[in-house]
Amino acid sequence: MVVRWHTRSNNRGKILQSDDDNETFSRKQRDMLTRILASLILMGIPTAPVLSQEKVNTGDLDQRLEMLQKEVNKLDSKKRVDAEVCSKAVEWILRHNEFYRPNYVQSAQKTIDLGMERAKQLSRGESNWGRQPGVHALGYRSAVDNSVQPYIVTLPENFKPKGAKRWPLYVVLHGRNGRLTESHFIASSDGKPAPKEQNWIQLDVFGRTNNAYRWAGETDVFEAMQDVTRRYRIDESRVTLWGFSMGGAGAWHLGLHHPSRWASVGAGAGFVDFYKYQKQTGQLPDHQHRALRIYDAKDYALNLSVVPFITYGGEKDAQLLASLDVQEEAKKLGVPLQLIVGPNMGHKFDDASKAKFMEFLAKGNKHGRKRVPGQREIEFITYTLKYNKAEWLTIEEQQIPYEMTTVKSSLGDDGTLIVETENVAAMSILRTAANRVEIDGAGPFDLNLAADANLLKVYFINDENGWDVLDYEDSLEFEENPDQNKRHHLQGPIDDAFMEPFVCVTGTGEPWSKNLQSYADWSLNRFVIEYDKWMRAKPMIVTDKEVNESLFRDRNLILFGDPGSNSVLRRIVKDLPLEWSKESITFDGKMYSTADNAVVLIFPNPLNPRKYVVINSGMTTHEKDFKASNSWLFPKLGDHAVIHFEANQATGFDEKTVEAGIFDAHWNK
Repeated sequence: MVVRWHTRSNNRGKILQSDDDNETFSRKQRDMLTRILASLILMGIPTAPVLSQEKVNTGDLDQRLEMLQKEVNKLDSKKRVDAEVCSKAVEWILRHNEFYRPNYVQSAQKTIDLGMERAKQLSRGESNWGRQPGVHALGYRSAVDNSVQPYIVTLPENFKPKGAKRWPLYVVLHGRNGRLTESHFIASSDGKPAPKEQNWIQLDVFGRTNNAYRWAGETDVFEAMQDVTRRYRIDESRVTLWGFSMGGAGAWHLGLHHPSRWASVGAGAGFVDFYKYQKQTGQLPDHQHRALRIYDAKDYALNLSVVPFITYGGEKDAQLLASLDVQEEAKKLGVPLQLIVGPNMGHKFDDASKAKFMEFLAKGNKHGRKRVPGQREIEFITYTLKYNKAEWLTIEEQQIPYEMTTVKSSLGDDGTLIVETENVAAMSILRTAANRVEIDGAGPFDLNLAADANLLKVYFINDENGWDVLDYEDSLEFEENPDQNKRHHLQGPIDDAFMEPFVCVTGTGEPWSKNLQSYADWSLNRFVIEYDKWMRAKPMIVTDKEVNESLFRDRNLILFGDPGSNSVLRRIVKDLPLEWSKESITFDGKMYSTADNAVVLIFPNPLNPRKYVVINSGMTTHEKDFKASNSWLFPKLGDHAVIHFEANQATGFDEKTVEAGIFDAHWNK
């Protein structure tokens, strides 16, 4: 059975959404993707993968969903999210035929009931859910793709909606579950009582199903946290993170990459690297091997100096290896890590170990993080500007991307903050961190007087003359990034563009190369289908004629086609690191025919250098990676690649990576 991409008139078949009000686009815009699909079909190119499960009897779910969607669409888009998340949940389980268990039909029915009740309340100007003790399924609208995403919040028995108390927050990451769906996630939790021993607010993250909280799954964690903080009075100095199995991998990842966000972190089992976990003996291509440093949490063990961390593994569990590997690194580095091994246990907690694990988390949560600027003496490591902050420190630029980048600090007898760095080209320090700072022997610099005391951050640049502090005017210029260096959220790789707001842009003109256009159309179609299934949202798609100033300002632009077909690409092509003619593309001094080659890349958008532009690529992880293991969800193409393509009647196109790589710190080849 081929995946059905519905084109009938109900909302479940409309894939193009407005960025402003989440309503569907016009028939003309819906027809745009239909045109793309039709052209592929005429070429005999498949447009969708194959599903293995059979269609089950879903009763009247289709009809009830359509009724719910009509009620939801009558409501203000800013207020309806808790009802809309219910309709979205049922829409997805129906479209992807994800009725893995017989009771999933009942879960979907229950989810519709919940959505209808909320829609009725909202139509009366009421919203009585999520305010009393117990478990509540809620939702938020993601800035990434304008989708609604679910989460579960549990309010303790002594919670009072109008109380002045600021509550500690526990963020819990679920394990891998190939049968996880939005509707069962919602229906199996909403309405339950809170555990009697719970004295905190708990957030159970959906994480866009099973991705180990990577890519948009990572963004989901922080967007859900932001929404909980908006709804409830949360003590942001007392936020605890923990999870088990895939949730443990997520805790390793988020705990060590964002060490100053948490009062305590607990990782049960999970994985912390690719090679050992996947028993890979051969090294990946260099652009993939280097990019593993984004997610191999073991490489970030030094950050245990910043956050209280506990790990658990069953004595007989293969995933105990994660805990042992990080423990070994921690001992080498002299940083703390508490390890609990469950005696004779496999892939689960024993009661005594779980109690110790939770006791550790509670102690850290009760103590809380120090208020800004936080700990003065830290040891911080990163390999990418994606993860560049700890306490009072922000690493603004690296000398070499994906190389070990460290900042270590201590306090001198006179209160001077003494900082030692490696592979840091620029950084900023909160003015309140100390009165003076000395960096790699340079200085001391007076933090109180720097930049005329007009900015919260003090910027430092490391050039051929060593470290220097920027004055006020130079600081403002630095923030504009005039030299177009790699910065936070502007450091690549291609997949990074899909962690922030993005929009796919198709062309309406005549393509220079019909072959390249067909490949671009197929690549977009593959991305739409895979993102819908594995990232649980419909990518926003517009034509080049519909790209307006708000899209340029607010979103990464994912451009499909060539300068003939796509007018946005035509506007910027002269500012990209390539030369493009009708017959060929020249990249890195080599010429490639557009009849059977495509250059895909990520680059600062010449029309808005604070955002990305991506050419002819969706995410570089594909269905086989999502199905195989979360540890395979690393970048496959780096920042740029040349793809040789050939039409294939069975699969659409065969692809071969001719070359791929990572731009340097200045976005140069």
